Amino acid sequence: MKVLVTEIPDVMLIEPKVFGDSRGFFFESFNQRVFAEKTGVEVNFVQDNHSRSSQNVLRGLHYQIQQPQGKLLRVVLGEIFDVAVDIRKSSPTFGQWVGYLLSAENQRQLWIPAGFAHGFLVVSEVAEVLYKTTEYYAPEHERCILWNDRDLAIAWPLKSEPILSAKDQAGQPLKMAEVFS
Repeated sequence: MKVLVTEIPDVMLIEPKVFGDSRGFFFESFNQRVFAEKTGVEVNFVQDNHSRSSQNVLRGLHYQIQQPQGKLLRVVLGEIFDVAVDIRKSSPTFGQWVGYLLSAENQRQLWIPAGFAHGFLVVSEVAEVLYKTTEYYAPEHERCILWNDRDLAIAWPLKSEPILSAKDQAGQPLKMAEVFS
C-alpha cells in the first residue's frame, strides 16, 4: 500500500498493491494493521456502504455534526470525482477542499477523516462506490453544504447540470453551516 500526500495532510490518497496477470487481479482493499502503519491512523470501521449512481449524479457535500464519520472510499465500477472539504474551524486548512478521480481502473482509495464534508460527482456512465465508516449513519445529525458554494469554488468536472437530490439542492453555504470547532 502506498499513501500519497494531498494538499490537506489529513486526507490521504491510497494506492493498494495490486497483483495482476492474464487472469485478472487481486489486492487487499483494507488491512487494519497495514493501514495504521502506513497512515498513522487507528480506525475502527463500523459500517460498510455501497452506492450506485448514474452519470452526472452529484452527491454531497455531506457530514454528520454529531457522530462524525471518517470514510475510506473506493470505486468498484466506473469513475467519480471525489471531494473532501475541511470544515474544522480550528484547522489551518478550514474551508479548503481536495478532489481526486477515483475509478475501478486506478483502484485508488481516499481516506477522509471525521471533520470533513464529503461529496462526489459521477463522471462515467454509471459508478458504484464502496465506503467504510467509523461511525454509524445518524440521519438526525446529517448536514449538507451546498455543492456549488461560491466561497469553496470546487472545480467539479461538469459537462452539464448535475443531478441532485432535494436534500443536496437545499444545502447551506459554508459560512452559514454548522461546522466543527
